Amino acid sequence: MDSKTATEKDLEATVSSDQVGESHISDQNGQLQRSLKERHIQFIALGGTIGTGLFLGIGSALATSGPLSLWLGYCFTSVAIWCMMQCLGEMASLLPLPGMVAQLGSRFVDPAFGFAIGWNQWYNSAIAISAETSAAVVLIQFWTDINPAAWITVILVILIILNVITVGVYGEAEFLFAMIKILTIIGLLIMALCIDLGGGPSHDRLGFRYWKTPGPMNEYIADGSTGRFLGLFNTLINAAFAFGGVEQVAVAAGETKSPARNIPKAIRRVFWRLLIFYCLGSFAVGLLVPSDNTNLLNGSGIAQSPWVIAIRTAGIPVLPHIINAVLVTSASSAANANLYTGSRYLYALAVQGQAPRFLLQCTKRGVPIYCVGVTASIGLLAYMSVSSGSANVFKWFSSLVSIAYLLTWFSICFAYTRFRRALLLQNIDRDTLPFKSPFQPYLAWGGVAFFAMVLIFNGFAVFTHGNWDTRNFVSAYIGIPLFVSLYLGWKLANKTKTVSIEDIDLWTGRVEVIEQDHTAERGILQKVASKLF
Repeated sequence: MDSKTATEKDLEATVSSDQVGESHISDQNGQLQRSLKERHIQFIALGGTIGTGLFLGIGSALATSGPLSLWLGYCFTSVAIWCMMQCLGEMASLLPLPGMVAQLGSRFVDPAFGFAIGWNQWYNSAIAISAETSAAVVLIQFWTDINPAAWITVILVILIILNVITVGVYGEAEFLFAMIKILTIIGLLIMALCIDLGGGPSHDRLGFRYWKTPGPMNEYIADGSTGRFLGLFNTLINAAFAFGGVEQVAVAAGETKSPARNIPKAIRRVFWRLLIFYCLGSFAVGLLVPSDNTNLLNGSGIAQSPWVIAIRTAGIPVLPHIINAVLVTSASSAANANLYTGSRYLYALAVQGQAPRFLLQCTKRGVPIYCVGVTASIGLLAYMSVSSGSANVFKWFSSLVSIAYLLTWFSICFAYTRFRRALLLQNIDRDTLPFKSPFQPYLAWGGVAFFAMVLIFNGFAVFTHGNWDTRNFVSAYIGIPLFVSLYLGWKLANKTKTVSIEDIDLWTGRVEVIEQDHTAERGILQKVASKLF
């Protein structure tokens, strides 16, 4: 009998193909395999920054806060997300571990911290499957009134199939979904420029008309400058859901070919993606739609999308149906990605001995089959849409997952501060790392401060006079005591201790920077992806 534990085997399995010259994590004996190619990682990173929040949810932020506040809020959040991704990229490219964020929390901070991160993010991903499936059903109802249960069943079955065959199939699906979303948002930005300059069917030049009337910054809750500030702050909360999933590229690091080369490539391009998709996207919708348009808050399904409102106002036919189809694929893609990431977080917890051992079982194709099954089962909550309405269920679930995203991003930045201290103490030159993030540790501490601020004050509205709402309070803050309970519960039960800086392990599962150009993917799809994105 092999004397090594399952945990030791799985940690050894994280050694990169850069070291061993192979394309999988271990010998093909039912372990995770490195099957994700460079173009998969690039488009998982791209797809993770474009979701239903950018296409649909951004409308409520515009209505509440105004165009200038919306643009500034999304710009500020983009900066914070970029800071977090720089931290994550440096750690993920060096230590491409399965379910990486949870494992690094255990390794750099405290096993209880990793336990809390892993279960928090698993819960987040699993609930997000229901949220995105409900969103897809809302959008499908734009065309048909068939019982939502039928569409929920179809979507969940497709998601499970994409996730149980092989990780390569998941990568191809995300490549296709991301390509559709990218081309759509680029097309919408071009369309926005044309409409704003009077190139639409009505030839009405908009310019900054809606920044003048009804105004650039709406008052929210209070009057005057205080109200405008609260409106601006409210966009930061809205953006948390819109940016959710941007960290998925690191979760896929454990199944990525040549992570020392491919992860840094994806991370370096995050800045331009955030700038183009979110900063320009939020700026564009503020030019096209007045913040007092009633459909932004009172419309149903696709009618709430500022992009569709602008298209209809400009008198462009057919295009709303095309945008709706893209939104359906976007929501389905997000659900697909959350099933993948949730199953990998659950696998990482099992690797660390923080979840049942049977979850370590993988198929011969490298799929953690039980992790996929358990995570997918939470997606059955989407059937609540049948009795409560798809739109209501989507709102409930999306508010729950937003705070979980913030907790994950906060944890990544905090873990990086200890990772960097360990590098310095162990005399490891950061210039030797596969990816070196700039301006550290200031980016990390800036991210810690930003995400902590939004976490603490994200439910501020319920504390103002006349605005108390128990459901909103619970959805805004339930994630924090849950996270703390997970942390303290595991810490007290197992008497774990904070890992001292000098004892932090920077070597198990580490990759080395070895140029292997002959292993790079050279297919036509990769060439096109590299040139365009």
